[in-house]
Amino acid sequence: MFRKITEEASLYDHLERKSTSEILVEMNREDQRVATAVKESIPQVECLVDSIFPRMKSGGRVFYVGAGTSGRLGVLDASEIPPTYGLRDVFIAVIAGGDKALRTAVEKAEDIEEAGWNDLLPYHPDVNDTVIGIAASGTTPYVVGALKEARNHGLFTACITSNPDSPVTQLADIAVVTVVGPEYVTGSSRMKSGTATKLVLNMLSTTLMIKLGRVEGNRMVNLQPTNRKLTERSIRMLMERLNITEEKARQLLLQYGTVKAVLECRM
Repeated sequence: MFRKITEEASLYDHLERKSTSEILVEMNREDQRVATAVKESIPQVECLVDSIFPRMKSGGRVFYVGAGTSGRLGVLDASEIPPTYGLRDVFIAVIAGGDKALRTAVEKAEDIEEAGWNDLLPYHPDVNDTVIGIAASGTTPYVVGALKEARNHGLFTACITSNPDSPVTQLADIAVVTVVGPEYVTGSSRMKSGTATKLVLNMLSTTLMIKLGRVEGNRMVNLQPTNRKLTERSIRMLMERLNITEEKARQLLLQYGTVKAVLECRM
């Protein structure tokens, strides 16, 4: 039986008796453990990026599968790719209970093992794709089932978890394990485990987008100017890169649609 660290008792007790300051300081102390845990997982994240990259170059996609907080973090990361990097349908997230579960807990949805793979089937996953199970506990049936079927169908599999040797690690070609220790509130894995998961997802998707040529220098030249903030950011990039006026940059952006398209036509 593996050690279920995410369920172990908090290092702190009698939380209800503490002052606001004590609670905040202690939570922050625990949060500082997260960066160290993620740092220790970098070799596994590196292997994961380098394994996914050639698959994506061949048209493969990345599927995130999760439930609860883990599922929501997967949806968050996947949903940021199109506006930030201009690529659609390359990172796809499914969550136990469907979109309703993004706002409201869908009771027992995560306990249906076959549901994870069934939710992936409409996307017609194939051998170029990667399925990443996200489960802090490493035991979520929805995630375990998806990884099991993905492996049976010849897909590359990975997981992000906070419990070493948990079931998801046994079904993953690459396991990213962030050992953050017991949560401040016992069992509340939306805290340190959730933060660690978000950091790993940031590193994974951002690095892949850089390697796929969606960043130039340090700029998101493929971002979609779908609101005022992104439009103004795009205009600033064009002004800096082409040494042109704001008015000219705005005209070019309107004409070509993205910074990348303008640069390809002007350089």
